[in-house]
Amino acid sequence: MSNLFWLSDEQLAAIEAALPKKRRGVKPQRNREVISGIIHVRKIGCGWEDCPPDYGPHTTVYNRFNRWSKAGIWSAILAKLVVFDATDIQCIDSTTAKAHRCATGGKGGRKTGHWTQPGW
Repeated sequence: MSNLFWLSDEQLAAIEAALPKKRRGVKPQRNREVISGIIHVRKIGCGWEDCPPDYGPHTTVYNRFNRWSKAGIWSAILAKLVVFDATDIQCIDSTTAKAHRCATGGKGGRKTGHWTQPGW
C-alpha cells in the first residue's frame, strides 16, 4: 500500500497543522489514505466512484474533498506543500504562453504570392 501514497512522510508532516482537528461526530481517520485518494482522483482525472478502494470508500474521499474545499482548507494545505516543489516551473494552461494569432498562419498572417510580384 505504501506505493499508493502521493505524499511523502515529510509532506504529510508539513500539512498536519492545516488539517482540521476539532469536528463533530466521527473523528477523521486515515487522513493519509484519503488525501492520497483525493490527489489520485484530481491528478489522474478519473471520477470519484473510480477511486481505488485502497484509499477508502469513494464517498468518504469525495465528502472530505468537498467539505475541505468549502472550508478553505485546501488553500492552507497547498500553501504548505509549495515549498517542496518550489524549484520546478509548472504551467497549468496556455494563458501564460499565449501566441499571437498570426503565429499559426491565421487571419492577418503571412500572405503568399506577394514576393513574386514584379518589382520585388
